[in-house]
Amino acid sequence: QFALSLQKIGCGSAKIASKLASLRSPCTIFAENRLWFGIKFKQAWLSALSLHNSSRTTHVTFTTNTDNMLDVKKCLSDSEEKMDMSVMHLEDTLAQIRAGKANVHILDDLRVNSYGSMVPINNVAAITTPDSRTIAIKPWEKNMFPVIEKAIIDSTIGIMPENNGEVIRLGIPPLTEDRRKQLTKQCAKEAEEAKVAIRNARREGIDKLKKALKDGLPEDVEKDAEANLQKIHDKKVKSIEEILATKNKEIMTV
Repeated sequence: QFALSLQKIGCGSAKIASKLASLRSPCTIFAENRLWFGIKFKQAWLSALSLHNSSRTTHVTFTTNTDNMLDVKKCLSDSEEKMDMSVMHLEDTLAQIRAGKANVHILDDLRVNSYGSMVPINNVAAITTPDSRTIAIKPWEKNMFPVIEKAIIDSTIGIMPENNGEVIRLGIPPLTEDRRKQLTKQCAKEAEEAKVAIRNARREGIDKLKKALKDGLPEDVEKDAEANLQKIHDKKVKSIEEILATKNKEIMTV
């Protein structure tokens, strides 16, 4: 019966026969086999537990890295988009600064009432610059002449319109030297604000990359992305400087 019980828990019949032949007492055989199986079971249990813990740790690490991995390309794209918006805003702002030369963009913010809706002037009239000192506005409907004229007078453009019934003209007065200097300072201030916005966009991108590095992003990938972000920043800052230089030249040209 003892031999059969040993076979049920995995000991071969040859080993049992050997032990029975070499030992005199059945009690001695039972005690030794119990000790032998106890040691083997303990070793097997510790080994299985170690493998289980190792597999469990690896699984948790893999899941965390996948869930928190930053999309580097999207991060760079988002940062560049914010920088582009700052550059575009600067262009729009400088275009509306009167520089002593006829520029239809000084009317961009002007809205007029057309059939109950407030619309830009270029939606109801053709706007041209026949010469460097004149802006001509030709409404497509006669009833829009007084509406456009009043909108210009009530605006901050600071130019009195001339309406001859066929076209509305705006004569751009020449700028004084002091006024030119004031405008260049105003433009420089706008450009500096655009640069600050671009630097902020770069900083936000770098912060995202640093956080991703802690979450498992490879260090070489983070460094390359940061270098590319710096190149994008430098390119946008250069664009701002070129836009400012062009506007200053326009202002200072007599």
